[in-house]
Amino acid sequence: MGQVLLVRHGQADSAGADYDRLIERGFAQCRALGASLARRSIAIDAILSGGMRRHAESATALLEGYSVSLPVVVDHGWDEFDHLQVLSRQPAGFEGPPPDARAFQAWFESAVERWTSGEHDLDYPETFTAFTRRVDDALAAAAARAGCTIVVTSGGAIGWSAASLTGKDLTAVDRARLWRTYNTVCANTGVTRIVSGRRGLTMVSFNEQAHLDGTDLLTYR
Repeated sequence: MGQVLLVRHGQADSAGADYDRLIERGFAQCRALGASLARRSIAIDAILSGGMRRHAESATALLEGYSVSLPVVVDHGWDEFDHLQVLSRQPAGFEGPPPDARAFQAWFESAVERWTSGEHDLDYPETFTAFTRRVDDALAAAAARAGCTIVVTSGGAIGWSAASLTGKDLTAVDRARLWRTYNTVCANTGVTRIVSGRRGLTMVSFNEQAHLDGTDLLTYR
């Protein structure tokens, strides 16, 4: 029985000009996770990442924390959806200065709901269906590897993997709603464990954060 550990990247620079890079807290989160895996003697047989800078930096820091040297295999199937494209297709629900955090969150959630509805697919370079299909393909490829494979990716890809495995019997609309729920609660370096056995893939835990217990490192950005 093999297993895949899906790891959300460390905290990125959400307040800066380039979100696609880690801040020092993000590096510390990843090193803490690597050290925790080492202490628990969880062998890493392979490590994959999406193609974004924050994914690569997170994978490198995780390996540093574990004190092991492994090649990081890039699989663009684990890239995050383009939230800027999704936002750009949503009419602004406000005028004047930039909105406060609550107003922005409501606008963002509305934009994502529009994208996932499938009713405006011609507006998006990558539809929600195309996004979920490539994540499904990436998960199947990772699960086909022997041993323990770590995948460093983003909340959207992790959320879909969780929703697709736990919501198999749901309608497409309800599965998309479940994805939105999972996506919003993914912690930085949270670990989602998926095992591969005779019954296929099973998610046995979601968003584990024990490696951050007793620290001030827990974030969701």
